[in-house]
Amino acid sequence: MEPIRVPAEMFRFTSGDRAGLYISVLHAFTEANERLETALSLDDLRARLRAVGRLEALEDEDLTRALGQLREWDLVDVNQNHAENYLTAADYERNNLQYSLTRRGEAAFAGVLHALSVLASTGALQTAVLDAIADRLGDLLTLLADDGADRRIFTTVMELEGHLEALSTNTKQFNGELQRLLRADGADLSTFHEVKAATVAYLQEFVTNLDQRARTIEARIGQLEEHGASRLHLRALRGADLPKISGTDPGPEWLAHRQARWEGLCAWFLPPDGARPRVEQLRLVARRAIITLLQVLDRITESRRRASSAVADFRELARWFTVLPAQDDLHRLWATAFGLSSARHAHLGHPDPELVSSSATWAEADPVAVSVLLRSSGRTERFSRTGRVREVAAIKAARAEQALAERAQLEAAWDMLDTDGRVRLSHFGKLDHSVFERLLDLLGKALASSPSAAGTRRSTTSDGKIEIVLRDPADGAVAQLITPRGRFSGPDYEIEIRAFGGRQVKEAAR
Repeated sequence: MEPIRVPAEMFRFTSGDRAGLYISVLHAFTEANERLETALSLDDLRARLRAVGRLEALEDEDLTRALGQLREWDLVDVNQNHAENYLTAADYERNNLQYSLTRRGEAAFAGVLHALSVLASTGALQTAVLDAIADRLGDLLTLLADDGADRRIFTTVMELEGHLEALSTNTKQFNGELQRLLRADGADLSTFHEVKAATVAYLQEFVTNLDQRARTIEARIGQLEEHGASRLHLRALRGADLPKISGTDPGPEWLAHRQARWEGLCAWFLPPDGARPRVEQLRLVARRAIITLLQVLDRITESRRRASSAVADFRELARWFTVLPAQDDLHRLWATAFGLSSARHAHLGHPDPELVSSSATWAEADPVAVSVLLRSSGRTERFSRTGRVREVAAIKAARAEQALAERAQLEAAWDMLDTDGRVRLSHFGKLDHSVFERLLDLLGKALASSPSAAGTRRSTTSDGKIEIVLRDPADGAVAQLITPRGRFSGPDYEIEIRAFGGRQVKEAAR
């Protein structure tokens, strides 16, 4: 990759004593361009400066000098206005010259505006952007079958690239803010506790069902690759209807730009070289951030449990010692605060007490061995028979047998619930209670999800392998399911249970 080279003196106008005037002049030209006024005279420029907030008195000499400096930096161009009729020589000298932004001037001021917007913006991880990308990819798959939909393909491609740009920009900004938050050590523990707790909840909500959204986008990208991304871009180019103002064909450069954006989309969800998709890296970053933030929250919570430090406690204790009047009270406070008492091993004796005189002082008597356990816990060792080693072979065999039975039960349940297409809820009829509980759990997850524009509700199991598609009954029918523990009545939904990605349900359960 070639290094990025910025033209010399392109951003010189942002520094120096007259930087405010230079920025105001470029701002005035930019505002005029938005109103399709590409060239301004001195009077027009002065009016535009008042419009952008430059209200102080400004002499023509100062304004002309500023325009001359911007022209030296190739940010402003000047030309003569031959289409105007001048009444006087003074009018000619004042309005003959017209100034306009060069291409470098437009880019320089746009760069400043972009830098300011990045400083003021806040990144976000928006699942709505992922859903929008998946929807636009689905629209493109539908539009490819229509030969007269080139214009709609163009607008859809532009929307798709806009959503991808939003995903990339917001993710980079949010990741930068997240890393700064992980490194931040604030004095206000209460504020940091609320911010980090809210961030953990935000990340957990984003990670939920991220795998399902990513797989949906991955599958649709693969389908478009089968049709041919170049064919898609060619149709979008026909729908763009680009003009040939400069005399050269803008098509090849436009197609190269679309191909680069498409490769960027594939890098996010379906890399051609088998590398790890960026969305998977994003999930790993989010999960590591959740763990780190939870650890920080634990440390903050632990630090807030203690109302004062050890230094403050000792200072308060010293104050108590100064106010107690009696000596006995001082001793009682000392004993209560520090718990110092007689030695706990005073009851220990020598192996042969007759060798030590009862009148001998402790300093003269031989030392007595003190157990390490007595020093640490206040108890001495008690030696007894070693406990028998438990025989765990039977326990292991029972647990293995139980695991096999549960696995077989799970496979049997998924075999019974596999619809192999769209069926009514009443199709199941009689069910074992354990199978009925799994079906009820899938129905609950589907009903808890938001319906699509077509009224379809989708949900998956916690591992993302089993998907249920639920549709409301059009005829208002009621289904009854019979289990060994009773009857279940409810709307006769149209349901479809399958393994995500086209795999068999039984293989997914394994």
